[in-house]
Amino acid sequence: MYDFTNLRYLQHGNHRQQRAYSILAALDLWKVLADFKPVLAGTIPLNIDIIGSDLDVLCEVQVTETQRFIELLQKHYGRRNGFCLTQPIVNGQSSIICNFRYWNREIELFGQPVPTARQNGFRHLLVEAAVLAAGGERWRRAVRRLKKQGMKTEPAFAKLLRLPGDAYAALLELEQLTSAEIAAYVSRCPLPAR
Repeated sequence: MYDFTNLRYLQHGNHRQQRAYSILAALDLWKVLADFKPVLAGTIPLNIDIIGSDLDVLCEVQVTETQRFIELLQKHYGRRNGFCLTQPIVNGQSSIICNFRYWNREIELFGQPVPTARQNGFRHLLVEAAVLAAGGERWRRAVRRLKKQGMKTEPAFAKLLRLPGDAYAALLELEQLTSAEIAAYVSRCPLPAR
C-alpha cells in the first residue's frame, strides 16, 4: 500500500493521479500549507475517481492557528474561481472548508484541530485502500459504478460491504481489522452480477 502522506506516489500513478500531482504542485499547496501537515484524501489516491471528483486535502489546524490558516488561504487562493470559505462544525470539531477551482478541477481544503492521520477522511482512505487491495480491480470498478450512479464514496463501500447503519461510522469500525481479516470480510461479500 502507498504512503499516502507523501505525494510522490501520484507521479507514478495513472494519468488522473499524475494530473492531480501537477495541479497540487502548480498551486504550491504542500509548501504553502506545510505547517498544517496536508494530506491528499478522497478518491484520486485510490484510483476510484470519476469525472467531477475533487481533490480533497486534509490539514491539521489547531484553534490557535485558525486565523493564520484562513489568511494563508485567502492570500494564496482567494482569487481563484469559486473561492469559498466556511467554518462549520464537523464531527463535533470546529472546521474550515475552503473550495476553489483550478485547471478545471474542484479543490477542497479541509482544516480541523485533529492530526491529519486521525481525521475521518484519512481513516476512511486507509480502510478503503485495504478493501480495494483485498478486492482488486473488480471492487474498484464496482465502487466507480455506484459513484457514477450518484452515490458518495463511503456509502458505496458500505453498500458493497453490506455494512448496516451510518456508512461513515461503519467503515471506521473496519480499521481495527488486519489486512487478512479485511480480505476475509471482502471475500464474504460477493459483488452483484454486472
